[in-house]
Amino acid sequence: MSETMTRPQPRTLVLSAEDNVAVALANLDVGTETPEGVTTSKRVPKGHKFATRAIETGKPVIKFGQIIGFATTDIPAGEWVHEHNCGMGIENGAFARDYDFGAAAIAPQMVPETERPTFEGFRRSNGKVGTRNYVGILTSVNCSATVAKFIADAVNRSGMLDEFPGVDGVVPFVHGTGCGMESKGEGFDILKRTQWGYATNPNVGAVLLVGLGCEVFQIGRMKEIYNITDSETFQTMTIQESGGTRKSIEKGLERVREMLHVAQRARRETVSASELTLALQCGGSDGYSGITANPALGIAADILVRNGGTAILSETPEIYGAEHLLTRRAISREVGEKLIERIHWWEDYTERNKGEMNNNPSPGNKLGGLTTILEKSLGAAAKGGSTPLTAVYEYAEQVTEKGFVFMDTPGFDPVSATGQVAGGANLLTFSTGRGSAYGCKPVPSIKLATNSDMYARMSEDMDVNCGDIVEGVSIEDKGREIFELLLRVASGEKTKSELLGYGDNEFVPWQVGATM
Repeated sequence: MSETMTRPQPRTLVLSAEDNVAVALANLDVGTETPEGVTTSKRVPKGHKFATRAIETGKPVIKFGQIIGFATTDIPAGEWVHEHNCGMGIENGAFARDYDFGAAAIAPQMVPETERPTFEGFRRSNGKVGTRNYVGILTSVNCSATVAKFIADAVNRSGMLDEFPGVDGVVPFVHGTGCGMESKGEGFDILKRTQWGYATNPNVGAVLLVGLGCEVFQIGRMKEIYNITDSETFQTMTIQESGGTRKSIEKGLERVREMLHVAQRARRETVSASELTLALQCGGSDGYSGITANPALGIAADILVRNGGTAILSETPEIYGAEHLLTRRAISREVGEKLIERIHWWEDYTERNKGEMNNNPSPGNKLGGLTTILEKSLGAAAKGGSTPLTAVYEYAEQVTEKGFVFMDTPGFDPVSATGQVAGGANLLTFSTGRGSAYGCKPVPSIKLATNSDMYARMSEDMDVNCGDIVEGVSIEDKGREIFELLLRVASGEKTKSELLGYGDNEFVPWQVGATM
């Protein structure tokens, strides 16, 4: 048998017949003959791309059957394609897209209510269902953050939680704003929605809101806006009215003990999967994200939607270049145009701050094989599956529509996830190729590894290995595996990030506007 016949075939992947690049599934040395009939002229790292045919300067680079950039120089067949020869084009990625509103909004085949899977959740008095049962300590301003942390630390050190096995923990949700800001407008509204969204998230059984007393974000004003008063599940206090730090901690401990008794009364009961609101996140993406974990997560999202649940796609800068695929799934022109309106807001926002949309991907994304935001977005949008887009929400707005929805958030994961949790998510999935260290409270975060190498290195952090998709596991089977895990985690099974104790530092409200 000849040497040529015994040499292992290089592993590559072409994602669409229209593509002019292929993905290397292993490191390809110079001079490697590929199944696409080309010979590599430079080393192509695993997860990166190479040209399957010549691409002239200025012509589109195609992956997923979509434009991911434009050749900045002539690219011969077999050439490694990355930052050195692929960019956003003369319009900086703002080339014309065919939005074709609603053209692909095909109603999903819904599972009859009597046949829908179930999980064990906490049904709250307002009808919402939680997957966890926390007591939260919110802060109106950064000036009360230390006291909130002191209260939570004192609870944890005291052993008080041992008396309340039905409570998952006491968590301080502290942040860096609340004063030095306008008392009206976009920034104030975002903080207001975020605070109230966490206070009413179904995974929170009771909440204490701690303020300083003289800040711009006044607790009294928020209570007026939402027409709320103190109750056994919602308590408020300020450091100045309580008499200072020590007295505030003592008072806070008394309030938390009362709330623990209230939260302890909650019991899990069997509820339909339609009660799940799933936040879709990805971070530390790589060249495998759009091939393995994200499409599989899209299958899981589709299953959830067909069972009456809700899936929230977010990270607006990371659907830039793929938004036309979402507008085609919009249930109405109005929904589709609201998404494009948010895209234009981001274009203006980045320009005003002397940035550009292609500032994302990150260095780690690029090392993993992603070249432009257009490429990253096409892979990221795959998390959203294929069902119709039923609504578009601003950051931290309450999600009221069922099905597949979109929330406008930054691409920075903790900020984005904070908005989704404030919107009512009771479960979160997070795909990663580089190995993002992330967890979330009060919402359990399920980590999906896009490649087997990273999963092997970080198996203590990752819940599911999606890298085996390139080994032959079908995307559909992996999607069903993810969905089954969603139900188990919703019923109380701990995720890897929960076992590691993540979630105390991931409350990061989006700060928009001037700090004065």
